[in-house]
Amino acid sequence: MNKEFEAVRIEELLALDGEHLDALPFGLIGIAPDAIVTLYNATESKNAGLRPESVLGKHFFEEVAPCMNNFMVAQRFADEDGLDHVVPYVLTLRMRPTPVRLRLLKAPEYATRFVLIERRATN
Repeated sequence: MNKEFEAVRIEELLALDGEHLDALPFGLIGIAPDAIVTLYNATESKNAGLRPESVLGKHFFEEVAPCMNNFMVAQRFADEDGLDHVVPYVLTLRMRPTPVRLRLLKAPEYATRFVLIERRATN
């Protein structure tokens, strides 16, 4: 399996167990069609400072990341049947503005959609 942010495929992510999801070098959030968080890996937990138990089962765009409830992220999941797009983004909720890259993944044959979050070290 490819563990690179831009190369990993949705099928590969769906096949991983929790331990392997936690080992990914980027943040991963899996959401159901109703935007309820079903997967939240250790990398994202550490980077965001949020424990999985405070995120799992919550509405992603209303309770976890309202800063992504906009046309760039939430609306794309609503409007597009299939999605594999990298978006430069700045996270602002509960933190100092943090530039990241988001990868939005959605396929019509799978219920789980993914938001991958790549944080880069700044010099």
